[in-house]
Amino acid sequence: MQRNPIPETSELDFPPLPLEEWEATKDTLHLYLQIIGKIRLTLTPPRIHWWHVTLYLSSRGLTTGPIPYGYHTFEIEFDFVDHQLCICASTGEQEQIKLQDGLSVAEFYTAVMKSLHKLGIEVDILAKPFDNKSKIPFAEDHKHATYHPEQVHTYWKVLSAVDKVMKEFNGRFYGKTSPVQLYWHHIDLAVGRFSGKKVPVRPDAGKIERNAYSHEVISFGFWPGDEQVRFPAFYSYTFPSPAGIDQEPLKPKAASWVDSNGSPMALLPYEDLRKEKDPHQALLDFLESAYQAGAKKAGWPVEELLAHND
Repeated sequence: MQRNPIPETSELDFPPLPLEEWEATKDTLHLYLQIIGKIRLTLTPPRIHWWHVTLYLSSRGLTTGPIPYGYHTFEIEFDFVDHQLCICASTGEQEQIKLQDGLSVAEFYTAVMKSLHKLGIEVDILAKPFDNKSKIPFAEDHKHATYHPEQVHTYWKVLSAVDKVMKEFNGRFYGKTSPVQLYWHHIDLAVGRFSGKKVPVRPDAGKIERNAYSHEVISFGFWPGDEQVRFPAFYSYTFPSPAGIDQEPLKPKAASWVDSNGSPMALLPYEDLRKEKDPHQALLDFLESAYQAGAKKAGWPVEELLAHND
């Protein structure tokens, strides 16, 4: 089968994304995303590894995909082109909420719930941030209200470029893989490869860990930076972490092994990727080298899991 060639990667696909310049906007957007993510979590039937709670890249922003409700479905999409939240029901009805600077988390939350009510959708969520530096309940949060459209649009362009590379990488694996998806608790775009082997769950493991880490996995992701890591970066870790993984080579040269909660994690700063002659290929090299490191040390059947798509 003849395939269309992959367009050459332009520097514009990976624009600058310094955390300090857009952190106020990022913090507000993060809380918006948590509100919508919690709606999806509440109404969507459970899937393995929490895959039912995530968001996906769309041609205009980020989307929940169809959410079941009674005999119908509805979808919530962040439109980062026209900067609005679109709630579209399979009945043909829809509501829009303008995303703009000054729209507080409290106002966003209230507007979303009112819009859902107009569409005949009733949902109760745990209306407070999850694992976030903000502890303010959504309905009371008038502090976070920064939204600069150009900054959000740049972030979405970065996600779109990374999503494209991750999907290409995902297609090279014949085993079980996750979708390329955005986890709204830490807003990292991630994909996982699984060996198929179950992992003994720690007796004191919580509900989240029991579901997320029930099987051997090599996870890959991108996040825009946070309080601990003050720059956007790509990462990969193997769970359970095999001995000696941090002695394995990584590509490109800027990638390195760092400690993450007592286990090695491969890290490639986003700004270093931007300096590469071919960022698209350099990111593929990073993902592949991190996979080979984890799969080799964990004893995965690498050849059996290699997809032949020619």
